[in-house]
Amino acid sequence: MTIRHIAAVDLGASSGRVMLARFDSESGSLMLEEHHRFVNQQQQRQNYQCWDIDALEADVVRGLTTLPVVPDSLGIDTWGVDLVMLDKQGKRLGPCVSYRDVRTDGVLARAQRELGRDWLYQRTGIQFLPFNTLYQLRAFADAEPQLHRKVAHALMIPDYLAWRLTGKMNWEYTNATTTQLLNLQSGQWDPELLDWCGAKAAWFGAPCQPGNQVGLWQPAGAQPVPVVAVATHDTASAVLATPLGDEDSLYLSSGTWSLMGFESPRPCSDAAALADNLTNEGGVEGRYRVLKNIMGLWLLQQVCDELNISDLNKLINDVSQLPVGRSLINPNDGRFIHPASMVREIQDACAAQSMAIPQSEAALARCIFDSLALFYRQVMQRLTQHHGRPFKQIHIVGGGSQNALLNQLCADACQLPVIAGPVEASALGNIGAQLIASGELADAAAFRRCIRQNEVLTRFAPQHNSALAACWPRFQALTQPTKELCI
Repeated sequence: MTIRHIAAVDLGASSGRVMLARFDSESGSLMLEEHHRFVNQQQQRQNYQCWDIDALEADVVRGLTTLPVVPDSLGIDTWGVDLVMLDKQGKRLGPCVSYRDVRTDGVLARAQRELGRDWLYQRTGIQFLPFNTLYQLRAFADAEPQLHRKVAHALMIPDYLAWRLTGKMNWEYTNATTTQLLNLQSGQWDPELLDWCGAKAAWFGAPCQPGNQVGLWQPAGAQPVPVVAVATHDTASAVLATPLGDEDSLYLSSGTWSLMGFESPRPCSDAAALADNLTNEGGVEGRYRVLKNIMGLWLLQQVCDELNISDLNKLINDVSQLPVGRSLINPNDGRFIHPASMVREIQDACAAQSMAIPQSEAALARCIFDSLALFYRQVMQRLTQHHGRPFKQIHIVGGGSQNALLNQLCADACQLPVIAGPVEASALGNIGAQLIASGELADAAAFRRCIRQNEVLTRFAPQHNSALAACWPRFQALTQPTKELCI
């Protein structure tokens, strides 16, 4: 019997975990346990909304050094777009600014004026989001010229943490695609885009595919541990762990963001894809993740934080007692990116549309769930047009897959079966990339068979929800493309 122990560092926008997997190559058994969980909170530093990157690094090291066994390998996945700037001595330049900071306000519009919206999309195939790295770098160059002159390296967050563990720099492909700086045709950093945002080609190395060994981490008194560049964008890892049966399955990675899309051997970057603001992010094995960003459970998380709601099960039960569709919002309205008060922002949005203003905790959550489910339907319909044939089912993965009420609403709104799970999709995909890299598993298809063998998956059959269906015309009027956060 051959047992491998694999560590996964999985960082999200609100928390991070160090996980340990035990894989039996003979039986195919895969067991994943959470070893260390920690909070990831944004902080105000030097007038910026920032990540406490030093605290994150300390928690990563604490989790790794206290594992019950020395792992055979480890990998790191995080959210996309954010990066760390270093000088030639490796000293960090300024704080690690969050994508939710307001410094990029107006930069996207400037890029579209100066470069052209069509040209940018044809060049990159990446959706227009106001916090893409392209706009962050332009904002950095404009606001911090003294620091900008000292930059020698720019590392995405997982690459930065891997460098801190190994001393080796790496630029992993799936995360690099989120920057809107990679050329869609060449897969390399685009010189014209680098020039526009004030970046230099020397700041970056050639993007590497998932599975590349970055270097070695040396734990005290033990053998060195290979650090593998997994699909370091957490959504790319989550999609790898999604047990897709065929090309006619949609995935929905449900967490702070909801990412809905499908795998494709080729990008969708025509005029229709641009009109729908689809993105073509990098996936494993040369595939593209054609998807749409949806604001997701960030809306609920902010309401819960603001109102000190801790019992989500009770909240969801209370929501189920309320009528469907009294209050609706456009989840992708830019007003919800970084509001001073999410509760007030939702209420104001409802008031502006002459809808019932949600006052109670349950009414606010009902508004969020109904709006998300209807937005999932809208995105599913758009994706179907680009896919060219109907989808058969929707796989919901990530923390949001535990929300049975929202899963059923999604099935009802889209009139497709929903398969929920795995919950720990990003961490499992991180593990899967390492198992493929080591040769324990042949490819993504083999890993997905492993997921189906080991994970509990729950099916939600679509039901006729007349109240939800009746909301559809009203919701469509709220969500015209010109009202999206990206435009």
